[in-house]
Amino acid sequence: MKASFFTKPGQFEYRDTELPQVGAAEVLIRNKICGICGTDVHIFHGEPGSADVNPPVILGHEYAGEVVAVGESVTSLRPGDHVTVDPNIYCGQCEYCRNGKKQLCKRMQAVGVTQNGGFAEYSVVPESQAFLIREDVPYEYAAMTEPLACCLHGIDLAEIKPGNTVLIVGGGAIGLILLQLSKLAGAGRLVLSEPNERRRAIAEKLGADCTINPLESGAAEKYYAFTGSGADVVIECAGNSASVQSAFSFAKKGAVIVLFSVPKPEAVYELGLFDVFKKELTIKGSFVNPDTHLRAATLINSSKVSFSDIITHTYKLHQLADAIAMQTSAESIKVVVDCTEE
Repeated sequence: MKASFFTKPGQFEYRDTELPQVGAAEVLIRNKICGICGTDVHIFHGEPGSADVNPPVILGHEYAGEVVAVGESVTSLRPGDHVTVDPNIYCGQCEYCRNGKKQLCKRMQAVGVTQNGGFAEYSVVPESQAFLIREDVPYEYAAMTEPLACCLHGIDLAEIKPGNTVLIVGGGAIGLILLQLSKLAGAGRLVLSEPNERRRAIAEKLGADCTINPLESGAAEKYYAFTGSGADVVIECAGNSASVQSAFSFAKKGAVIVLFSVPKPEAVYELGLFDVFKKELTIKGSFVNPDTHLRAATLINSSKVSFSDIITHTYKLHQLADAIAMQTSAESIKVVVDCTEE
């Protein structure tokens, strides 16, 4: 089979490799579509992923495909099934796994990070990590189940109450997914802060009641004219100090702030501690997708979240470095890779 191996920072090697063998409790998947995640971008540039990366390895953890073979003990799946993959595999034994915080597992493994994943024609995963998707759901949308699952964890942490004013900072793929989930959660007023005009227009199409360009003069006045005293919930999705500053500035007293983005490891923000005290802010981080993948698959299967305007570019396996570059461009929103090579 063909695969793109991550061999060292800044380099993929596209080559033939052996078809992976299927264990008793595993399934062989013909990979169809795999999304480019911010984590992939960080790994490609030599920065940490969600778990330790030891090249050479086949990256890609946001993917969907067709089951082509199953191990002898597999009972829930059969050849021909369309599936999406939950990449995160937890040890089940450490203090975090045994105390309801499996996403913080000390020995977490991840398909497409610590072991071979989606940027290949085929992959093998445990039966427990594959989730059924309706056959009429496009593979491009099915591949979005993993980022959707991560967003669901962020929404759970945000604790949005019906009628809340919610601010999304950053209108990339994650911000536009969280916007839709906030609406489903009952947000009364939805605001998106994003400098890219195209992304603001898509946000309005997807349900934003107000959008602002944080780089324009008068943005704060427009925001407060619409929200009054600010947002009850702020979800930061851009991963830079300016976006984090906006999150704290635009949060009203008593607000919940979810820092959802994947920042660079060296990124810092000087926090005004008195403001946190005076506004009684609740600050939360959000990491991966503990026990949310099935809910995400259900949303995908019921077409409750739209991806048609979010997925903007498609590349082939041998173009993976170009796909990574496009994902970091202002021209794209979400880049996916077609894993089916001729």
